[in-house]
Amino acid sequence: MLSSALDARAFSACTVEVGHGSGPVWQRAYGRTSFDPDAAPCTLDTVFDLASLTKVVATTALAMRHAARGTLPLDARVVNRLSNWRDLGADSAFADRARMTVRQLLDHSAGYPAHLDLWEYARGRDAIELAIRDTPLAHPPGTTAVYSDLGFMLLGFLLEDAGQAPLDRQIAAMPEVIAPGIVFTPPATWRPRTAATEIDRVTGESLVGVVHDENARALGGVAGHAGLFGTAPDVGAHARLVLRTFRQDTPLGRPQQMREFARQSQLAGSSRALGWDTMRPTSSCGSKFSPTSIGHTGFTGTSLWIDWERDRYVVLLTNRVHPTREYDALVKLRPRVQDAIADAFV
Repeated sequence: MLSSALDARAFSACTVEVGHGSGPVWQRAYGRTSFDPDAAPCTLDTVFDLASLTKVVATTALAMRHAARGTLPLDARVVNRLSNWRDLGADSAFADRARMTVRQLLDHSAGYPAHLDLWEYARGRDAIELAIRDTPLAHPPGTTAVYSDLGFMLLGFLLEDAGQAPLDRQIAAMPEVIAPGIVFTPPATWRPRTAATEIDRVTGESLVGVVHDENARALGGVAGHAGLFGTAPDVGAHARLVLRTFRQDTPLGRPQQMREFARQSQLAGSSRALGWDTMRPTSSCGSKFSPTSIGHTGFTGTSLWIDWERDRYVVLLTNRVHPTREYDALVKLRPRVQDAIADAFV
């Protein structure tokens, strides 16, 4: 299936890792880092723009650590944590935001709309934080789950303050949780082995080693919702850590906390947990994972699914936005691939 998708130009590069908590059982690489005939062959060392896998690999992992330490409790209110928000409670126009919590940012129930191109008029943390603050909410906090990058951008700012350091420095300081091969703003030396993403509308060149998400780019490539780069084996290492954390204490957290973060929201119609998405018939993981499975996808063509009850995980990384985001054959392909993997899994 993946070879056929490669022939159909659904992506130029693809890596897969399937494994148990004890280690990988199947790994494969397909294609080249771009459609350029001289592009390097894709290997297991090929680096991909992980896009929204950033939300679970970095941001949710940091949220777990800070929640456990008490430096950013899940029920902490945003207005009490960000200086630009502290006067909102007295302003009736912003009264809805005064109730917003870290937990609601994690499960996408903070009330923000699905997407805004903040990068068109804001650059840097201060400007983007204020733009998010002033964005009218689509729903009162805690009433409806709408997947939105804005909440995770805000969560990234809260985590930076809680850890008194930017996100990239915080993840670099915990190699026991996030493999050193997973980074924000990868070094130029990684470029030859990095899969290309979309052709930049300004330069006419494919983005290579530069974050595809424009809002993340406006934050210098380091953001709570997107920005990580890494390889399938490095993402697989994080998946194995998550699997272990369901059963024993690890540097990521304790089993009770891991299960809390994996528990599906009680909001009607929501598939979201804390940071993670969960299994349902329309999920990208197909129809054969356990109902308690957790995972996430990334806009660039990446996905990670973890079936902790059956002790299995699947990492599927592609550059489906190369050369353009308009072709999205991967949406239909991904659950078929996941079902085939589930059928073959031993």
